[in-house]
Amino acid sequence: MQIKNLEERSKQYINPYFGGVLLGLVLLLTIFITGRGLGASGAVKSTVVATVEKIAPTYAEKQDYYGKFISDDKHPMNTWLVFETIGIFIGAFLSGIFAGRVKKFHVEHSPKITPKTRLIFATLGGVLFGIGSQFGRGCTSGAALSGTATMATAGFVAMIAIFGTGYLVAWFFRKLWI
Repeated sequence: MQIKNLEERSKQYINPYFGGVLLGLVLLLTIFITGRGLGASGAVKSTVVATVEKIAPTYAEKQDYYGKFISDDKHPMNTWLVFETIGIFIGAFLSGIFAGRVKKFHVEHSPKITPKTRLIFATLGGVLFGIGSQFGRGCTSGAALSGTATMATAGFVAMIAIFGTGYLVAWFFRKLWI
């Protein structure tokens, strides 16, 4: 029964090979138009800077990190990375609607854990990923995907580190999924 559900669910998503080709074409077009690759961590950074500037403007102006993104002529949220990320959310939502995956809110989780545990670990993973993207000066799409597309050594190192680490730690976290 579970295999049938998996087969039925896999038909609701795009073929991964076709999706990979489309992603490569989008990346190529982005590099051609903007002169740089894809990435989402810049949008998060812009949101954090804009939030800190709104809540504590004098603090934000005095800090070296925030100060370099704040100016009178350009708002931190006025960057194409913010609009890219908004487009990702809208596109994912529309994809879910068209494929019939948008239903009542529920948390997908392993039968061995509770929805609360799943949300805690998902949040923890997201926070760690966000911190790591700041240390690595970019997220997986910026560092690995765009880096390898431009044949940058750092992109290949990032790709190996990201997937290698994922492979090494997957065994310890498998009960959150299986």
